[in-house]
Amino acid sequence: MIAYKKVTKAIEEVASVKCDKCGKEYDANDLETQEFQHIKFRGGYASVFGDGEEVECDICQHCLYEMIGDFCRRTGQHNSRLSTDRQS
Repeated sequence: MIAYKKVTKAIEEVASVKCDKCGKEYDANDLETQEFQHIKFRGGYASVFGDGEEVECDICQHCLYEMIGDFCRRTGQHNSRLSTDRQS
């Protein structure tokens, strides 16, 4: 027979997410956190980030759009440039 015992384990969960560009912090339950982009990569040979350097950042959707929106294009049903879809 197998005997079981109850144990309590501590787990780590996300409490908040902070944008590395604008510094705005969002509670983990805020829907904005679903649109964050976590960028993580290792720089290659002669990379501007450094050979073999690990690079990470968390960027909110608003900052990402500000940074790359003019260069992005939709590939789904809209098939258009994001910059032409901007609403002021």
